[in-house]
Formats: sequence, C-alpha cells, structure tokens
Amino acid sequence: MSSYICTHVYFHYYFQIIFYEDKNFQGRSYECTVDCADLHIHFSRCNSIQVESGSWMVYERPNYMGYQYFLRRGEYPDYQRWMGFNDCVKSCRSNKHAHKMRIYERSDFGGQMLELADDLPSLCDRFQYNDIHSCNVMEGYWLFYEHPNYRGRQYLLRPGEYRRYSDWGAINSRIGSIRRAVTHPN
Repeated sequence: MSSYICTHVYFHYYFQIIFYEDKNFQGRSYECTVDCADLHIHFSRCNSIQVESGSWMVYERPNYMGYQYFLRRGEYPDYQRWMGFNDCVKSCRSNKHAHKMRIYERSDFGGQMLELADDLPSLCDRFQYNDIHSCNVMEGYWLFYEHPNYRGRQYLLRPGEYRRYSDWGAINSRIGSIRRAVTHPN
C-alpha cells in the first residue's frame, strides 16, 4: 500500500474589480478579473471602483508604473476614497498572495486575539494559548494543523467567520501550527 503526503495546497482564487468612469459607480464600466498592464483601451478616466473579490494594486500609469494604491474588497465611490490624486488608473494587478486572519482564545471572537498574515510553525511561540476557539478569515485560504511544524490533523479554512472550533470541523480546539494555503496563479 502506497502513501502520499501533500505538502502544499493550491486553489484557484477568483479576483474581480470593476472600474467606473464617473463617481458613485456611474458611467461606462469595465470589469477585470486578471492583471492588466494597460487599461486605457477600456476607459479614459476612473472616478470610482468596486472590488468584488480579492485585493488589488491599481497604478496611475500603464505597465504598473506611477502612483500605486492598494484596494481591498469594498466600494470606492470616488478616487479620494483610495487616496488617489486624480482620476488616472491605467493598470492593475491582483494580489494573489493576500492572507489575513484573526484567531481568538474564546468562542464568538472573545478573549485574546492575534492577527496573522504569514505562516506560523508553532502557535505557542506567538500566542499564549495552544487552543483556538474561534477565528475570522478575512483574506486567503488557511490550514490549521493539530501539532507544531505542520503535523497532525489538518483543517482547511476559507474566508469567513468561524465562531467555534466545530465550525471548521475540529473535535477540539487544539491547534499547533497554521499555514497559508498558497493560491495558484492564473
């Protein structure tokens, strides 16, 4: 009998951003789901943006040049909302590696909280508890491991709120390490 060990998990993660020529999501629009080095063929100016999923860098000039702005999921009804200096957006790039999660010592997001954006081979090195009772996955996919150094039972967490450990399929709250599930490039 053969056994296989999977050391990395890859997911296709969907990214979407919508550019509007006028403020408050009015006027001509362009929907984008992939990196684009030259947006000027789709619109002449950009006064509002909706980030439907993922996070994005938008650039003032073509080929990812000029002023750049980081945008998370949400609505930006005018360019001042993304701290823009003007209505020029000429290229965009999705941030395929964005990961953000908050873990809590108690159920329903209570007690001590730790925010993560990177792998954690040993939970007790950064969090005073070996138990996680709830978490909020804001961006990316994550793996919880039962033991330190990515060993033991594994639990996949997608973006969303997990009010108690049973929400991610665990039978107890013991977590030893946490790893980002790397997204597969488009």
